[in-house]
Amino acid sequence: MSANTKKQMTLLFEESVKGRMIDLIPDCDVPKKELPAGMERAAKPRLPELSEIDIARHYTELAKRTHGVNDGMYPLGSCTMKYNPKINDEMASLPGFTGLYPLQPRATVQGAMEAMQTLETYLCEITGMNRMTFQPSAGAHGEYTGLLLIKAYHHANGNKDKTEIIVPDSAHGTNPASCTMAGFKTVTIPSDDQGCVDLEALRNAVNEKTAGLMLTNPNTVGIFDKNILEITKIIHDAGGLNYYDGANLNAIMGQVRPGDMGFDVIHLNLHKTFSTPHGGGGPGSGAVGCKSILAPYLPKDEVVANEDGSGFELRTSPDTIGKVRSFYGNFGIVVRALCYVMSLGREGVPETSANAVLNANYMRVGLQDVMPMAFDGICMHEFVATMTALKSETGVSALDVAKAMLDYGIHPPTMYFPLIVDEALMFEPTETESKETLDEVITALREIIEKAKTDPDYLHGAPHNTVVRRLDEVKAAREPKLRYSFE
Repeated sequence: MSANTKKQMTLLFEESVKGRMIDLIPDCDVPKKELPAGMERAAKPRLPELSEIDIARHYTELAKRTHGVNDGMYPLGSCTMKYNPKINDEMASLPGFTGLYPLQPRATVQGAMEAMQTLETYLCEITGMNRMTFQPSAGAHGEYTGLLLIKAYHHANGNKDKTEIIVPDSAHGTNPASCTMAGFKTVTIPSDDQGCVDLEALRNAVNEKTAGLMLTNPNTVGIFDKNILEITKIIHDAGGLNYYDGANLNAIMGQVRPGDMGFDVIHLNLHKTFSTPHGGGGPGSGAVGCKSILAPYLPKDEVVANEDGSGFELRTSPDTIGKVRSFYGNFGIVVRALCYVMSLGREGVPETSANAVLNANYMRVGLQDVMPMAFDGICMHEFVATMTALKSETGVSALDVAKAMLDYGIHPPTMYFPLIVDEALMFEPTETESKETLDEVITALREIIEKAKTDPDYLHGAPHNTVVRRLDEVKAAREPKLRYSFE
């Protein structure tokens, strides 16, 4: 093996050597109890046998081969992969928080309850809502919870025939899925030539069955819909409610509030806008806020301040939709988000969104002469480029461009989304990237586009310098190997 060749990664089962071991379990300091008859395993679990150094090297090598926002730019459009300040982790790691147990007496967890109530106050101020729950475990779970609130509201008002939710064709894929999960029918309406809601199509879609509208603003192509007040009014006039998908809140927080646009309920991706860990670094949180008319239906165990100022208690409305998760949600994520908001302060919150919009437009302008934009004009936090012309001229697709970015150490943007844009590449640089980093990415993309015109076959084979070459992603998705075969 040459000095420049990395060993192919193997599984811990493949590295296992019979008899090799490490004993890290301390002696039992409590009386031993035997399992009841019938609960023992029929055979010992087949676990890999390894030394400590084997394990340490295996996971260290895995860490070297991953790419996260700590390694470099991660411009996934519509996902807001921003840097997670380490002070957030330090605060969430305080013994007073990590040592808690959810069934402790309320008098012993007043500090934790105050943290939750404080964050609720801040987020309601930012979003224009009146109440908020932190129970949902992730964004899609928050969508589902918000739709259950809408459903409970209509049922309580004798409108069980309101069974339809209107969703634009540019919406996140989780929106129609959440509608189905909540028992609604999804009614899809087209976008206009600017990627915004087609008002005429919306008016035609509204009827006595309309329960509500699901929308994010700025929308999925990074444009703030100038007709937003008219859009929400159309739904309200039909007796429906407006649901705000908070995936793109990073573009507007501190500038304008969804509640003031006419939205009645919102979910927030704390792992997007509020800098808590994203994806595998989670767990996530899909906090749900709502106007007062929906507050009676919030999940059980709301944290409220006692009127006499003596502390905090848990309250449950008799009209609650019930629990949507065990206990009170992912509390450590709540602490991280609270730390982030308090660190930014009143001035920092709008500055953050302003810088996110500035970075996106700086990058858009730096690329627009070589990467045509799907929609002209100033964008918000993200922009969508189309590789249709490049593919027609050179045969190089959006996928080829994305794979070539890996050779520059840059994580690719979101590909082929939204579906209303052909050969789409969707970039969201976020506010945490410096001008120097943006310039490096712009330069890399310009070089890739030039390479497409001079040597398209090279890009068809990209990436060339990564640990593994281009994978068969379709096969990986359709034929996943989720279990190790010992045979």
